[in-house]
Amino acid sequence: MKYFIILLILIITLNTKAQQKYDIQAVSKTFLGNEQRNYYGNKAPEKLDIIWKLNLGQGISPAYGTQKIWKGAGWTGQPLFIRENGRGYLIIGAFDYNLKKIDAETGKIVWQYKFDDILKGTPTFWENKNEKNPEKRYIIMQGSRFGYWNDKNDKYIPSFRAISYITGKELWRMNSKKTECYSRDVDGSPIVINDTAYLCLENGLFTIFNPNPDSVRLIDGKLQPQIYNEILYYNQDDLKFHGDDVVSESSPTLLNGIVYTPSGSGHVYGHSIKENKTVWDFYTGTDMNGSAPVTSDSCLIVAIEKQYTEGPGGVFKLDPLKTGDAAVVWYFPTQNKKWYHWEGGIIGSVSINDAYAEQGDDKIAVFVDVTGHLYVVKHNKIKKDSYTVGPDNKTLYPMPELLFDYKIEGTISTPIIVGNKIIAATDKGVFLFKIDFKKKTLKLLDTAITNSDFDATPIAIDGKIYVAARNGFLYCFGE
Repeated sequence: MKYFIILLILIITLNTKAQQKYDIQAVSKTFLGNEQRNYYGNKAPEKLDIIWKLNLGQGISPAYGTQKIWKGAGWTGQPLFIRENGRGYLIIGAFDYNLKKIDAETGKIVWQYKFDDILKGTPTFWENKNEKNPEKRYIIMQGSRFGYWNDKNDKYIPSFRAISYITGKELWRMNSKKTECYSRDVDGSPIVINDTAYLCLENGLFTIFNPNPDSVRLIDGKLQPQIYNEILYYNQDDLKFHGDDVVSESSPTLLNGIVYTPSGSGHVYGHSIKENKTVWDFYTGTDMNGSAPVTSDSCLIVAIEKQYTEGPGGVFKLDPLKTGDAAVVWYFPTQNKKWYHWEGGIIGSVSINDAYAEQGDDKIAVFVDVTGHLYVVKHNKIKKDSYTVGPDNKTLYPMPELLFDYKIEGTISTPIIVGNKIIAATDKGVFLFKIDFKKKTLKLLDTAITNSDFDATPIAIDGKIYVAARNGFLYCFGE
């Protein structure tokens, strides 16, 4: 009788949970906010006081041939912000192997789900609008490293998974297949268009799949999503040039029905949703880790790392309606200076203010190179009679107008701009700047020196900044 009552209570509880009404709004639903990677929050503060901090924990994972303890969260590591029945929640992957749902007001963990290795990327939130059951309607997709106890030649390595936003339970897991690429991790954040998901895994396979849990298939004893198509985002010439380092770490961008992905093989690929094939290929020859935001004039801003190339790293503005060098609107070079194991250029992404610019404001691009130079350029203005060599060290391209060059500290994080404020997370802490567009000034408002390096990307919501550090903590900064 006792066990019957417990079972009855459990059934009633589960039914109540399934019938509960949810008012859920995804304020920031993927890396850099949306499918165009150009939204970073709604309001930034004037100060960087610590409102709360949460210890995210730590985990063991390989680094350059040895086992290493990783604390907190890192690249890209940007939290999602979801409003649920009027209350804010963060979704973030951490180095303790856990995807976490966190109360944004208190910093308390609601639930966490454990992967096989550390989580380095940013999740994507998707609402499955044809599903009535809340557990399968609100879905988080997240990647991880491959699992340090696994062999990279194993047939099945499930380093990409779907988790219920409501319950924190697993819905499916995807196999990151073995290719000629050395990696089987997943760092990128997918986009979902018309119930179809798009993502290039680190193994170099651009994967088009059905994220709906009701369409999963039992493969190798695991529930896996239905794969529509897989396209290699490298070729044999890339393998000769890069070896097995043809890793794709960036998140895809949607522009005019085409999904654009910067790849570590040295290509920016464009995949047509309608034609279901690659329709654009801009070749840089070098590694690209950042994701490409879409500008208001329908161009892409692409960060370039200095690797496999003679010329400088930097930033391209590309017009995807054109091909080859004709697609280059401008190039901005960064310093050829080594930092840790990076040769130079930019590891993170570029942020733009097109979603925030008021009438009369400059349309700007903001980025930080690995040596710690914060650059602010007018992305819609070419500097008259000014040219520079590109990554190949021979082709000349126009340059944009430079507004500011402010030396802070080296980083692989992506700085964000919200309104007239810039937030940059670096190896020395977080820097908060304010731009006066009329006076053409950049003022440092505040710093948060936490004695830790920041590789993750911040987000600014309702006058608070949320960002994770490598010292183990997720911080909520504000006034």
